[in-house]
Amino acid sequence: MTEARRTDLAAFLRTRRERITPEMVNLAPGPRRRTPGLRREEVAQLAGVGVTWYTWLEQGRPINVSGQVIDAVARTLMLDNAERQHLYRLTGQAEAPAVADASRMPPEMQGILDQLGDMPASVTNSRSDLLAWNAAYATLFPHVVEAPDGERNSLWQTFVNTRATTTLVNRESELPRAVAVFRGAYSRHADDPCWQDFVRRLSAESAEFARMWARQDVAEPGPRVKVFKHEVAGDLRFSTTSLNVSATPETRLIVYSPKDDATRSALAWLMGSGDTKS
Repeated sequence: MTEARRTDLAAFLRTRRERITPEMVNLAPGPRRRTPGLRREEVAQLAGVGVTWYTWLEQGRPINVSGQVIDAVARTLMLDNAERQHLYRLTGQAEAPAVADASRMPPEMQGILDQLGDMPASVTNSRSDLLAWNAAYATLFPHVVEAPDGERNSLWQTFVNTRATTTLVNRESELPRAVAVFRGAYSRHADDPCWQDFVRRLSAESAEFARMWARQDVAEPGPRVKVFKHEVAGDLRFSTTSLNVSATPETRLIVYSPKDDATRSALAWLMGSGDTKS
């Protein structure tokens, strides 16, 4: 670590802890507190690390730093994603895997989705959790939208939900690739207990997923042609376009464009009839 980086790391950590009051982390302020914000020993206690170790970290000394410990410090200091990434870079670590959830969505994203009208569209994170959607998407995939927390996930619903209103027809070609794309994202989060638990639960629920997961195939997201069967409207063919949402790392806007007039007409009829039966 260079002298300039050590100086930046010390200043960054100091300013981050000084902006957090003891009350914000459920600590008593105590008498004669001259340090603005938290003391070093309080940060160490809350992060579950030694006081000496944290002091040396803030001083930029050459010590072993793991991603797990950096994340503990980041949570204690209430760092947002940009600050967390900055801390990783200052400590000389590889960049932290981004964490995307609905709370981090740009407020204008829902308006963009709604402007797409009859074109089903959604925003998902790299784990395939559904973060936002428009009315057309809810009409086509009500079983995903209405799923409980932990299961509002397109991968989970595709493999597990056998009573879905809309089911994937070309499973043989699309499911192996979907799992391969998921594995590409998983490699960035392999140490995350939430991701590990998701894979364990999905493997237990779906032998089909478990077999594909065991193949170790990896792929990048990209445009696809997907064929669905709707229980009322019949076969529907869509081109899917996946666009990165730069404001929220590891988040994608996915738009379903009808491939033919029959699909376009069927979707317009479903939207007009208000068919959101699950």
